[in-house]
Amino acid sequence: MNHRTMHTSLRRLGIGLGALTATATLALAGLAGSANASPQHHSGYHFRTMNDKADVTFNQLLGINNHGVIAGYFGSGAQGHPNKGYQLWTPSSYRNENYPHSVQTQVTGLNDNGVTVGFWSTMNTASMSNNNFGFYAAGGRFHNVNFPTGDNASPQVDQLLGVNDHEVAVGFYTNGQGSNRGYEYNIRTHRFTRILVPGAPAGVAGPSLTATAINNDGDVAGFYNKTSAQVDGFLLRDGQFITLAVPGATMTQAFGANDKGEVVGAYTTGSGSNAQTHGFVWRSGHGFTTVDDPHGIGATTINGVNDSGALVGFYTDSAGNTDGMLALP
Repeated sequence: MNHRTMHTSLRRLGIGLGALTATATLALAGLAGSANASPQHHSGYHFRTMNDKADVTFNQLLGINNHGVIAGYFGSGAQGHPNKGYQLWTPSSYRNENYPHSVQTQVTGLNDNGVTVGFWSTMNTASMSNNNFGFYAAGGRFHNVNFPTGDNASPQVDQLLGVNDHEVAVGFYTNGQGSNRGYEYNIRTHRFTRILVPGAPAGVAGPSLTATAINNDGDVAGFYNKTSAQVDGFLLRDGQFITLAVPGATMTQAFGANDKGEVVGAYTTGSGSNAQTHGFVWRSGHGFTTVDDPHGIGATTINGVNDSGALVGFYTDSAGNTDGMLALP
């Protein structure tokens, strides 16, 4: 299981990532905007490496709330090295959180009211092609969440990746044709809503789309296949679908959003052995700012941001380890 097919960054337990119909399907209409000015580099953050001592070789920090509590996991997902979820409450207080009787779990997001979301698996195979099932947890109780469809991938892939204080979660499932289908799930009403690219067909022919984050205004961030060769991020705000694409990048993926208008994620330049991944912060009217951990320049992903501008994510260090990262403005 490993984090986000979303490049090697979409959390997939094991990537590397009766037939019911949804109660509601919504084509998110509105003007399609774009935000793709060249990124500026920024070093005005204080960086801390945060690794659970249970496994200092592989940690990913995926979300941070306004109380400073962080969601994440350790373990690469390779066979015999399963993902194990946790919440990080202080720099040294890691609290295990794993779906009951699961083989692997990732805690991918959390709100300010004690609700966490993520996904789990019954498998830990050598191929890392494992089943994934979404969940939310509240008050110490876990609840399984999977989009109601008769067109699942095999093995099934369904993940919840973010949740706001109104208890609306976002995530995706993978269909039988291998495309991701983004959705919202209202924990209070148990209602599912599809998230679609405006003007795109809702069925098999629509572009692959992954919803990764939702803020308290209901703005949704994520990424989608703009073409067969181009993956761009997006922000859905007030009915407007804003494309987030770093100029020259082969891939731009948005993973987090706060209530202050900031979106975070990662972009990739180059390919093959020359590929580099950089974290970014995007602000409306200001565009992209590149943020790399100084120990992982060109190998950094930003996954979450809170309203104070604190960032969490991960980087690959010179020894090849994946290290959890906290960056404070």
